[in-house]
Amino acid sequence: MKYDYDAVAIGGGAAGLTTSGIAANFGAKTLMIEKERLGGDCTWTGCVPSKTLIKAASVVHQMKQGAKYGLDISGEKINTARVMKHVDDIRNEVYEDADRPEIFEDMGIEVVSGDASFVDEHTLKIVRSDGMIREVTSRYIFICAGAKAFVPPIPGVDEVDYLTNESLFEIEKLPGSLIIVGAGPIGTEMAQSFQRLGTKVDVLDMAPGILMNDHPELTSLLKDSLEKEGITYHLQAGVKKLEKNGTGVNVLFEQNGEQKSIEGDSVLLATGRRANIDTLNLDAAGVKHTKSGVTVNDKCRTNKKHIYAVGDVTGRYQFTHMSEHMAKVATTNALIKVPMKIDSKHVPWVTYTEPELGHVGATEKELKEKGVKFEVYRFPFSKIDRAITDSATTGMIQVYAKKWSGKILGASILGAHAGEMISQYALAMRNGVSLRDFADTIHPYPSYGLGARRAADQWYIKNQSEALVKWVKRIFRYRGEIPDYSDPNRIV
Repeated sequence: MKYDYDAVAIGGGAAGLTTSGIAANFGAKTLMIEKERLGGDCTWTGCVPSKTLIKAASVVHQMKQGAKYGLDISGEKINTARVMKHVDDIRNEVYEDADRPEIFEDMGIEVVSGDASFVDEHTLKIVRSDGMIREVTSRYIFICAGAKAFVPPIPGVDEVDYLTNESLFEIEKLPGSLIIVGAGPIGTEMAQSFQRLGTKVDVLDMAPGILMNDHPELTSLLKDSLEKEGITYHLQAGVKKLEKNGTGVNVLFEQNGEQKSIEGDSVLLATGRRANIDTLNLDAAGVKHTKSGVTVNDKCRTNKKHIYAVGDVTGRYQFTHMSEHMAKVATTNALIKVPMKIDSKHVPWVTYTEPELGHVGATEKELKEKGVKFEVYRFPFSKIDRAITDSATTGMIQVYAKKWSGKILGASILGAHAGEMISQYALAMRNGVSLRDFADTIHPYPSYGLGARRAADQWYIKNQSEALVKWVKRIFRYRGEIPDYSDPNRIV
C-alpha cells in the first residue's frame, strides 16, 4: 500500500475516540492524533465536569430542602475547594477508565501526541510538543478536531480574568458572585449550580428569554423556577464593556435604552463554541470550510471523497452523542462502503438543570412554519405519581403528533428525568412507534416513564368523540355521565 495508514483521526475527543475505535474494529491500520489530552471537551471541560458539579449542587439543594421531607439536615457549610477537587477526581476517573492512550493502543490504534495539519490531501504534518516534526500519509482522513469556547470581542475583555467552560473547572474555589454572559445550555446549567453552591449569580443575554431553541412555555416555567432559587436575569441586554474592578469585574450593558452595570467577583462567558479549524491548513488539502466549521454532506464526507469530518468541528451538532453518531456514519461510509446518513430527524438535546429540559424531533414552531397539521398532546408532571412522591411536580410533557395515525413528529419535556424520558420518544420516532403503540405498551408503576406513556394516552382521549360515546352508552344501556368533550385542553 502506498499510504502509511488506512485511517487517521485528527483529534482524540468523543468524535476521534469513536472514529478510531470503529476503524480499528473494521481492521484498518489506524492512527489517532491529539494535541492535548484524550477525552477532549466532554471529559475535561464539558459534559463530565459540568454534570459532576450539577450533581454536587443538587445534593446541597436537597439538603437545604430537607424540612420538606420531614428531615432536619443542614447544607449551609460548603467547602467549595473540596467540591472542585471532587469534580477533578471524577474527570480523572473517567479518563483512566475510558480515555487513556493505553486503552486504544490495546485495540491496535497508534496514539500520537501533537498538533496535526494538512500538507496535501493525503499527507499530514504532526508537530510534537518537543518540536519534533513527523509527516504521515493515510488512505482516509477523519477530521475530529472539536471546538473551543468562543470569546466575543467585547471591549475590555482582554483586561479582565474571564472564565469560559475551558477554564471554569480549573478554579479551586467558587467565587462569591458570578456574572454569566449567555443564557444558553452552558450558562443556564452553571447558573443554577453556582447559585445552589452559594454563589450569587446574575445572567445576561441579548435574547428575550433563556434557551431560545426550546419551547417558550417550558423555558418560561424553567426560568421562573430558577429565579425562585435566587438567580437574577437581565434579558434583552447587550454587553458593552468589561472593566477590571480590584480583584473583580464590572459588566457594563444596555437594556431598554438604559445604561447599566453589575459588579461581580468573576465573569463567565457562556457565549457558544467555534470549530477548531484555524491550524488545520485545510486549504492545502482543498477541503471546503466556513467560519462555522468543515463543510460536510449527510454522509459526513467533505468535498474530498476520502476526507470526512465528524462532530463539533463541522459546526452542525455540538453534542457528544451526535459526535458518536457521526463517527459511525463516517467510518461506515468510508471504510466498508455501506451507505449511511446522519439521522437529523431524531436528534435529542437536553439541558441538565433541575428540572431538566429535553426535546427531540420537530419543534412546535417548526411544524407551524411548515404548515404541517398536527395535534399537541400534553401531560403535567403534577399528575405523575412518581413526581408527586419525589416532590418534583414542576414540568410538562408535550408531544406533537398526527391526529389520526398518532405518528410522533416531536416532543418537548420539562421535568425531572426529562433526559431519560425524551429517549423513549426518540426510540419511538426512529422506529415508527405511534402514540397508540406507545400508549398500549406496559410501563412500570410508579415511574417517570409511565408519565411518558400517560402523555401518549391523551391520543386516545382526544380521538374519542362525544357522538361515539353516546352511541356506546345507548347500545349497552349504560347509565353514567358522559365526559365533557367541550374542553380541548382536557387531560385524563
